[in-house]
Amino acid sequence: MNTPNSQITIYGADWCAFCHEAMRYLDKLNVAYIYKNVDLNSDDAKTVVEKSGQTGIPVIDMDGEIIVGFDRPKIDSTLKAKKLL
Repeated sequence: MNTPNSQITIYGADWCAFCHEAMRYLDKLNVAYIYKNVDLNSDDAKTVVEKSGQTGIPVIDMDGEIIVGFDRPKIDSTLKAKKLL
């Protein structure tokens, strides 16, 4: 659900299976997010490193809380803590 005013941003790439899993999971929960493809935008790729300290994807920014990878328990707890779910 690519929504411009979302508090959640997923940094990923088209070839990344875990990126697609993260997006499908948020879609299933009806949680809006912005998707940024790091392969298409070098500034977004740099942002991933700045936010996470590494180059792995997906990197999910939930209102300032950074989650690296498709960590469902961390996603669930952060959504609840940030009152985004």
